[in-house]
Amino acid sequence: QLQLVESGGGLVQPGGSLRLSCTASGFSVNYYTIGWFRQAPGKEREGVSCISSGGNTNYADSVKGRFTISRDSANNTVYLQMSSLKLEDAAVYYCAARRYGSNWYIPSSYRYWGQGTQVTVSS
Repeated sequence: QLQLVESGGGLVQPGGSLRLSCTASGFSVNYYTIGWFRQAPGKEREGVSCISSGGNTNYADSVKGRFTISRDSANNTVYLQMSSLKLEDAAVYYCAARRYGSNWYIPSSYRYWGQGTQVTVSS
């Protein structure tokens, strides 16, 4: 059974950093595109970043230069390093996986999803 489990969320002050983890089981992250999405209350789920099976990365304009996605094959985990956090980054963050597809930022193109981890940015 394919599963994704997120961790690493929490409360952080504006300007702070967090590292989210997405650990996969039942499949190898090396052969899937892994995406990070977020959803704030009252808003649609939006794509934050992704890393393809080939190692190519994409970022939403709102997080470029602040967030970094990476993959750890040994631990079958994808990380999202978030720095210089802003109030508007607060949301539930989800990781998701798909084998193929275009438009990485479209949630419906992903088949497998984790349960999410809460990120709160507050002073």
